[in-house]
Amino acid sequence: MVSRQAAGPYDAALTPEDLAGLRENLYEQRLFRREQLRQFAARSTSRACDAHGPSGPGQSEVRVQLVASARMVLADVEAALARMDAGTYGTCHLCRRPVERERLLIVPQARYCGRCQQVREAAR
Repeated sequence: MVSRQAAGPYDAALTPEDLAGLRENLYEQRLFRREQLRQFAARSTSRACDAHGPSGPGQSEVRVQLVASARMVLADVEAALARMDAGTYGTCHLCRRPVERERLLIVPQARYCGRCQQVREAAR
């Protein structure tokens, strides 16, 4: 018998209930990010028509960064949903080992296991 300690973090498989909850979480994130991007677009359209002109360059730069971040998260969420549909969700893109259950419960769009994520961040 293999002890839990010796097996490591890769032995906790996702249950069907976990997957259903994660899918729901990803759907909610997708709706939130789409609405966020819609609001940014509406604000920029209304500001362009405003007689007072656009806001200052600092605010404009922050808005551009927020839009880019929202688009990036939306792309990650949609990619995670596609992996679920393809049956590859929860597999690390680098080492091909399972992504830790606890990691996915916190970051459902995660592409990498904790170890590979640390390696990627250390290389930056």
